Amino acid sequence: MAGVYQLEITESESELKKRLSQEKTASGKERLQVLYLLKTKKAKTVKEAAELIGRNRVTVQDWLTKYRQGGLIELLAKKVSTGRPRKIPAWAEKELQKKLQSPRGFDSYGEICSWLREKLGIEANYKTVHQLVYYRLKAAPKIARPKSTEQSEERLKDFKKTF
Repeated sequence: MAGVYQLEITESESELKKRLSQEKTASGKERLQVLYLLKTKKAKTVKEAAELIGRNRVTVQDWLTKYRQGGLIELLAKKVSTGRPRKIPAWAEKELQKKLQSPRGFDSYGEICSWLREKLGIEANYKTVHQLVYYRLKAAPKIARPKSTEQSEERLKDFKKTF
């Protein structure tokens, strides 16, 4: 008979309900919800289950295929992001982080670029280094504030005492 799924859901209703409440990701909740709907017979077919959760029938069938192949572990597995490797590898990132935390640090992003090139043999442009240091490592080069040549040390000390 067309439309009737051939799937044995091994988990109990209570176990599925418990896992559903503990699941943190929205995609995981949707997938568990499909299993729960089919287990409790609230959806008699895959098409009904897909309509109830607002997904395409083919998507739900793909989820159920994953469940058949590896159970809940396979169904809830997160996709590994594919893409090109980072320009600055993780080991170099750790070395850079150590150097940034040292008291001396760096004076500029350009100095970081040249340090990477000379010490670690990694060629990275300014923008890449800036994004890594500023956004990923949440650090910045240690740049001293500008100081006036006309500023008197004595007046500065007096100001600090009275302030």
